Order: sequence, then C-alpha cells, then structure tokens
Amino acid sequence: MRIRHSVTRLFGLALVPAITVVVVAYFGYYAVCGERGYVALQSVETRLADSQGQLNQIDDQNRRLDHRIALLNSSTPDPDLVEELARTQLMDGAPGQVAVPRKRH
Repeated sequence: MRIRHSVTRLFGLALVPAITVVVVAYFGYYAVCGERGYVALQSVETRLADSQGQLNQIDDQNRRLDHRIALLNSSTPDPDLVEELARTQLMDGAPGQVAVPRKRH
C-alpha cells in the first residue's frame, strides 16, 4: 500500500511537467516548421524579394515607355525617335542602306 501510494504520488507530480513539456514541444515545432513558422517565413521572404525584383524591372520598362510617349506627344515630336520608329516599323532605308533587325533590350 505504501509503495502504491508513493508511485501514484510520483506519477501525479510528474504529470504536470510532462504535459507542459509536450505542449511546449508541440507549439515550438509549429513555431519553427509549421504552416506559418520560421521556415515558411524564410520562403515567403525569398519569394517577396523575387517579386520585388520583377516589379523593379517592370517599373523601369514603364518609365522608359512613358518617356518615349512623352517625346512623341509633345507639340513637336522628337525627330530622332520618329525616324527610329519609322525605320523599325518599315524596315526601309535610303538607297544603298541595309536594314539589320536587332533584338530590343
């Protein structure tokens, strides 16, 4: 009877810390490896950096196109730009000239 009482008491005293350890381990695991944990945060930050790079490229292209549009929309369009557009659209040149198409940057 005395042994049974001491074993019961030992398990009773160890139950609360054991449950606490299990709960802390559960939440700790999901804080690191869970759906919204530290590992997922690193993945999201990497994708965000990639998206920021793409956004910067698109903004750059947009600024260049806005500048070209502004040159064409003015009261006197830029003659160099008009000639460039005409040559690229028509692929035509003066006699003796050869048009070489090139890729845009």
